[in-house]
Amino acid sequence: MGVLNIVPTGVLTGDNVRKLFDYAKDNKFAIPAINVTSSSTANAVLEAARDIKSPIIIQVSQGGSAYFAGKGLANDKQQASVTGAVAAALHIRTVSKSYGVPVVLHSDHCAHKLLPWFDGMLEADEKYYKEHREPLFSSHMLDLSEEPKDQNIATCVKYYKRMAAIGLWLEMEIGITGGEEDGVDNTGVDNANLYTQPEDVFDIYNALSKIGPNFSIAAGFGNVHGVYKPGNVRLRPDLLGKHQMYAREQLGGKPEKPLYLVFHGGSGSTKEEIKTAVVNGVVKMNVDTDTQYAYLTGIRDFVEKKKDYIQAQVGNPEGPDKPNKKYYDPRVWVREGEKTLVERVKEACTDLGNVNRL
Repeated sequence: MGVLNIVPTGVLTGDNVRKLFDYAKDNKFAIPAINVTSSSTANAVLEAARDIKSPIIIQVSQGGSAYFAGKGLANDKQQASVTGAVAAALHIRTVSKSYGVPVVLHSDHCAHKLLPWFDGMLEADEKYYKEHREPLFSSHMLDLSEEPKDQNIATCVKYYKRMAAIGLWLEMEIGITGGEEDGVDNTGVDNANLYTQPEDVFDIYNALSKIGPNFSIAAGFGNVHGVYKPGNVRLRPDLLGKHQMYAREQLGGKPEKPLYLVFHGGSGSTKEEIKTAVVNGVVKMNVDTDTQYAYLTGIRDFVEKKKDYIQAQVGNPEGPDKPNKKYYDPRVWVREGEKTLVERVKEACTDLGNVNRL
């Protein structure tokens, strides 16, 4: 039995998201969450998932959302980020069923200073729900890990009540992810803050489970955004097993893995670290830095190979009157970036055991 015996194709919402994550947890695989910034990158992610018969998570960050709408738009009140996130969601909803794969449509890290972006997306979800009886997105992430724990939990509870009413999944973060992403700079945080304690994780579970079951926790185990030299970062995915064990004990021994866990900062991780995380109940792993670079490589290699054909609209090594449109047409060189992105997404799926799952 595969995923399509449990959930439909296209964008999933409500209990279908939990069914997918339950299936992943039970079958010991996880799903990569790929950040996209354009219809081109979104389509490439869907193409990869289709080719290897895998469910996929597509997500937009605050900065990526603004880029999707256009860098020429003002964003002083997060209006471009809201517009871009909605545009991305509508595009992905429109095309995803044609690719024949289940999609979790997600928004990435939202720090406290970015809550106007979150509010705008949630309003769009509620508007969409009134018309279609489901939210626009599948899920959203609140990253209030820089706030005191009690404040983090209280804010998540407030938003989750509103989200649960329309079938939205909540992802929250406890424990800081190091490095820098989308203007949030944690490069200088105390190393101890990168590792979350089991008691803190269960406090979150206890608070959110009173509202509903559709939530996941990004607990810190040394995670850092970006790619880093081996040895510079100490990931401890084994700690995730301790979170599961502690929660199971508090709940009387069942289920075996009560927590839906998320792996942030997945780019640059070893295959053994990824495997350990999945065994311990990680159902989603963020991949952004590696896929950004993969998208570049196809375009870079094309430009280097065809540099003598893109210096002018007419004239190349084959003759001074030879036209170059078939080389400078964006559909040609952008497509080369899509091809290399497709392959990197397939690699991420393979590392997580997410191949031939439909």
